[in-house]
Amino acid sequence: MCVGCRGRALVGELLRVVAVDGRLVVDERRRRPGRGAWLHADPGCLESATRRRAFPRALRVPGPLDGEAVGEYLRGRLASAPYHSSGAGSPASCREERKQVDPS
Repeated sequence: MCVGCRGRALVGELLRVVAVDGRLVVDERRRRPGRGAWLHADPGCLESATRRRAFPRALRVPGPLDGEAVGEYLRGRLASAPYHSSGAGSPASCREERKQVDPS
């Protein structure tokens, strides 16, 4: 589950982020020790998670974490992509697919 938009996705569609010395680091190989938080490769999800202070809670670390390295990683990843699509499995489509269920 993405800590930014709270949308569910396959593990291959999410980035693993860990805390190292008070800053967030993308764990590309998914092998770093410790707790990890999962995030869509979308700057909007990073912004949402930072605004809601979701990373310290998910990673169980005290105080704020510096997420600039993750932001740079996402900007570089979007810049190197030939095009940006919002097809199936993207964070936007995850939010659209949620439906409200009648509690009765």
